[in-house]
Amino acid sequence: MAWTWQDGERTIRFGRGTVATLPELRDDGYVLLSTERALAGLPQVAERAGTVLHVPPGRVDEIAEELLGQLPTEPELVALGGGRVIDTAKALGAVTGARVAAIPTTLSAAEMTAIHRLPTSATPGTALVRPALVVNDPDLCASQPPEGLAASAANALGHAVEGPTTTLASPVPSLAGEEAARLIDAAYLVDGEDPTHRGREQLALAALLSGYTIDATKYGLHHVLSQTLVRLGGAGHGPANAAMLPHTIAALERRAPGHVDPDGSLQALARDLAARAGATRLRDLGVEQDALARCAAAAKDRPELHLTPPPADEAELLALYEAAW
Repeated sequence: MAWTWQDGERTIRFGRGTVATLPELRDDGYVLLSTERALAGLPQVAERAGTVLHVPPGRVDEIAEELLGQLPTEPELVALGGGRVIDTAKALGAVTGARVAAIPTTLSAAEMTAIHRLPTSATPGTALVRPALVVNDPDLCASQPPEGLAASAANALGHAVEGPTTTLASPVPSLAGEEAARLIDAAYLVDGEDPTHRGREQLALAALLSGYTIDATKYGLHHVLSQTLVRLGGAGHGPANAAMLPHTIAALERRAPGHVDPDGSLQALARDLAARAGATRLRDLGVEQDALARCAAAAKDRPELHLTPPPADEAELLALYEAAW
């Protein structure tokens, strides 16, 4: 299954083999942002680049600030990688005006959103951007090893479940989220087995749809909790989402009984993904117990909490962290 979707100002191309169509969509000489892992699997994308910049681990705002001085004048940006790489490209595009293309290698769905941080020197009020071109090839997007893939799938499921619960939700993004959750469940339908060739295609499409959902609806409780764990608790992004998701789905269901997870099937799927990701408990991710209170204190001030009313207070945030620890 391969198709092209013209969605407003952006072009989205999905399907196996679509990465080979990049020359039709983007001229040679672009600035490529990537990692060694991603480049190893797709050297032809680097061969067509004018400049290749390696994106190191760390915070997107700091990485983007460091790379900003290495960009040529009027760059065209191509991001090949996971959420950190794509978010860095978006951050650079926001301050330079460069067009951004994204080729995802994880299920982060960053390629579908205008949600990202900015370089540390960015002018306050700088508009956020989303990639003008998305090439989602399932052989790349769902290419992670089983444990990392499960954590990334949990992140996508978090988008799919939380998006329809926010105050910005509307019918089409909510339907996309529901379909994304269905596809993730279908990809992991056989207990104890890793997703098949077909299952990985389902996961790539689920990630795309979940990103469409969260781009329109933004996020609230679940993502605030997970992101704060990454910044202050030392957890990885995917594993933090996986560990928190069973607990945050329950909290969202309590806010809208019968509308989020009335039969508990989403919580069961989230628990399965967490187990596959090796992220059943926060303590398994290296999060210290004394970090939980710091995370709850920081998370309580995030304005996004108001998008999933009633906004969680510090006591509820801490209780959710402790339940996951």
